Order: sequence, then structure tokens, then C-alpha cells
Amino acid sequence: MPKTKSKLNLPVLLLTAALVVIGLSMLWSASTAESTQNFGNTTYYLVHQLTRGVLIGAISLYFFSRFDYNKLKKPAGIFLAVALVLLVLVKMPGLGVTANGATRWISLGPIFFQPAELAKLAVIIYLAAWMSKPDRAPSNNFWHSVFPPLVLIVVMSMLIIWQPDLGSTLSLLAISMTMFFAGGVRLKYLAGLAVSGVVAVLGIAWIEPYRLQRITAFLNPSGDPLGIGYQINQALIAVGSGGLFGYGYGLSRQKHFYLPETINDSIFAIIAEELGFIRIVLILLIFGALLYKMMQVALKASDNFGRMLAIGITSLIAINVTINIAAIIGLVPLTGIPLPFFSYGSTAMIVNLTAIGILLNISKQSKA
Repeated sequence: MPKTKSKLNLPVLLLTAALVVIGLSMLWSASTAESTQNFGNTTYYLVHQLTRGVLIGAISLYFFSRFDYNKLKKPAGIFLAVALVLLVLVKMPGLGVTANGATRWISLGPIFFQPAELAKLAVIIYLAAWMSKPDRAPSNNFWHSVFPPLVLIVVMSMLIIWQPDLGSTLSLLAISMTMFFAGGVRLKYLAGLAVSGVVAVLGIAWIEPYRLQRITAFLNPSGDPLGIGYQINQALIAVGSGGLFGYGYGLSRQKHFYLPETINDSIFAIIAEELGFIRIVLILLIFGALLYKMMQVALKASDNFGRMLAIGITSLIAINVTINIAAIIGLVPLTGIPLPFFSYGSTAMIVNLTAIGILLNISKQSKA
């Protein structure tokens, strides 16, 4: 029997805490103009994120850091089924909440959440459980080992696309592909899945004109600077204006209703504008250090379920950070993926902190 660690993984906890604190401070700065206009004060979004996102997320992190992660394996299918039901309920009148042409949230009195974020964690747990069973090893027949979970992932992706939310769909698929790769799925299968995914995404973009326009704006940002290219152009202005040292904390110009989604998808642009390149690099180094420590947990996990679970959780953070920042600096089309620990949104914050809690428990039980 491998020895286990009884101590908490302090590097993971402290790096996460650092990102949350920096994220809250930057959310406050980015949200002051919008908060004042909508609620008459500068702290509404900060207080809401702190009380409904960070506080609940911290409680969840503490609980799952002490909860044996192996107990998540048996009900993994139930978690996935609940996530699928919630994604269907999003479209139910009286439950689903529509904003900016998308219905992505469920409102149950004071409870307001985004099922797509919960679905990502449910898929991670389910795939970790599925791929850690010896009789379903990826080296076996594709139809027996890979196809069954793939069908469920495709169904879930279609439900998220229905909202519509292409960003969360891409994130979910990328996490799934990462876990398939880490689990030993043959490269020829992965290549086939990747090609099929690209064709499907292009087909979805072709069906919906606004998605196709986003791709056009990515290829030629200056083609329609006041239309579909407006957000990416304003984001690039913010990032470029920051220079090496930035305008200074709280002194963003773009947050005054020039740049859309300043507290959500575009918050990285405000951070770059206010803090500048050097301090942005420091934040990215914190992210990098956290992901490195998370991968160490995965490599030292005491069993295959823990290893796959830790890899899935690491990919959840890594993929969302990469896609969000890449979109804001014009390396990929804008997709609407929040920046972990920074973007406004209680569901994403709770899910990310819950995932960190699970990872801390895996670390506690890892090989010495």
C-alpha cells in the first residue's frame, strides 16, 4: 500500500487564494463604471461575487478537500444525468433566464446558476470514473471503450449549443479530448475525433451567421470595426494601451462603456490596460505555477481514478485560461469563455473552487 500524505497541499491552496484575491481586486476595478450606472454604487458586482461566488466556493473547497474523492466514482453517472437534466431545464419557461439573446441560466428564487459550468465538472468526474475501469481501457475496442461516453458528451454539447453557448461547448470538448489523450486513447481515434469536431464547429458557424461573422472578424479585425469587430478591436486597444506598466489600478479608460463585457469575457483586457505587460506576466506566472502544482498532484495520485480526475481538473483551468486570453489578444475567435478566478460569475467561481478542493483531497491521498 502506498503511503499517504496527511498534510494539505499548501502551494495549490495559496496560489489559488492569490488568484482569487487578485481577481476580486481587478473585478472591482473593471466593474465600477457598470456598477455605478446599474446600481448607483461601485461595489455591487464585487460584493455579489464575494458573497455568492467566493464564499460558497470556499466552503465547497473546504468540504471537498476533506471528502474522500473515491466516493465520487460510484455516483459519477448520476452527476452526469443531473447535469443533462439541468441543461434541458434551461429552456423551460419560468426557469430559464435569457440575456443578450442567450438562455444559459436557471433561476430558482434566490438561486441563480449556469448549468453549463456544472456540466464541465460532471463530465470530468464521469470520464475519470469511466476510463479508470480496467474493462473499459481505451486500448480496447473503440465502440466499447470510447464511443459510449462520447455519445453522452456529444448530447451534452448539443444542449449547450442550443442555449447558445459555443464557448462552453468548445471548453467541454477540449477537456474531454485532453482526458481521452491522458487516458491512453489511440492517436488515430483522437485524430478522427478532432477532425469531426472541427467540421462540426464550422458547420454550426455556417448555420448561425453571427458565429461566421466572428470568424470573419478574427481573420480581419479591421474589416468592420464598428460592427462585429467592435469588441475585439476595443480589447486590442485596451491591451495595447497598457504598455509595460499600465495606466494604473482603477484608471482604465476602456471600462467606461467602450469595451463590452468588461467584467466577464473581456476582463483580461482591462487587467492589461491597468497593470501593463510586466504585471500581467506575473499573474500568468501564478497561473503557470498553479497548473504545474496541479499536474504534480495528477502524477502522484494513488490510483487511476485520482490521476484522471486531477488531469481533468487541471485541464478545466488551463483550457479556460488559454482560450480566454488567446481570444482577447486576437489569437483565436472570441468565444465567451470566462477567465477563471477573475471573470464575474458565481457558478464558474464555485465550480473552480470545488474542483480545487477535490484536487486537494487527491493530493492528501497521493503517493509519498
